[in-house]
Amino acid sequence: MNEKSKQQIEEYKKIIEKHLDEYLEIKYPEKIWESMRYSVLAGGKRIRPVLTLEACKAAGGNIENAIPAACAIEMLHSQSLIHDDLPCMDNDDYRRGKLTNHKVFGESTAVLAGDALLSFAPQIILQKTPKTVQPAALIRVLEEFVYNAGAERLIGGQVVDIDSEGKQISKETLDYIHKNKTGALFKLSLRTGAILGGADEKIINALTEYAEKIGLAFQISDDILDETASLETLGKTPGKDKEAGKVTYLSFYGMEESKKRLDYICSEACDILLKNNINSDILIGIAKKINERVN
Repeated sequence: MNEKSKQQIEEYKKIIEKHLDEYLEIKYPEKIWESMRYSVLAGGKRIRPVLTLEACKAAGGNIENAIPAACAIEMLHSQSLIHDDLPCMDNDDYRRGKLTNHKVFGESTAVLAGDALLSFAPQIILQKTPKTVQPAALIRVLEEFVYNAGAERLIGGQVVDIDSEGKQISKETLDYIHKNKTGALFKLSLRTGAILGGADEKIINALTEYAEKIGLAFQISDDILDETASLETLGKTPGKDKEAGKVTYLSFYGMEESKKRLDYICSEACDILLKNNINSDILIGIAKKINERVN
């Protein structure tokens, strides 16, 4: 990724951080807003909202139209992490190098903070998206949001992931988990940005294909890092998947084959952009960066 693209990503991240801080101002009862802020503003790569803003820009749109939705997607992502870390789920004490929400605020507040983020995020889309955005586009974005956040996508993937612990599962089941638990938010990010950028269906479909590739790539790299990275590098407790008896990409393909497949999938993602004349050094750079995490 060239220096200009790196600088643009940092600018996107500053925009996202600024607006998240503004949207999540402390109100009464303070405890729930503090808990929400703790996880949402805990740092992280912000890859999903960055993808939303860049998709909007690549489609020829004004990123101002996509900022509220990008922040809402990051809130949804944080909600999924808060709940994923709970003792009744993945039971992790660390996230992004810090104590998880329930370790700081208690389990009941952590559950409620996740619930609050899930309902607050679409409010932000409705209230903060510029009025110049066409109502039809806004409704479509909201439909994409609630669909991908729900039982048919993100939550469905989490349920099957939990139910699969300690079991021998098929590759089809593993694909379902990856497609929904991880991939749903990548698709939501790219499609939302494209819609708010005024993209035609050809570009929206191309960015959807790209999202499917990098969503899978991100999960493969996560599976690899879970076995190879330290707490400092990973930001969460390493080795949790193996300890919990989870079937991962490595379970089926092994380390070397997983790395080869990751490299191929990231190349496919870049090819999709090139074939559809989507000129974005950032989107190409993100695909390559996911591969470089482990290769």
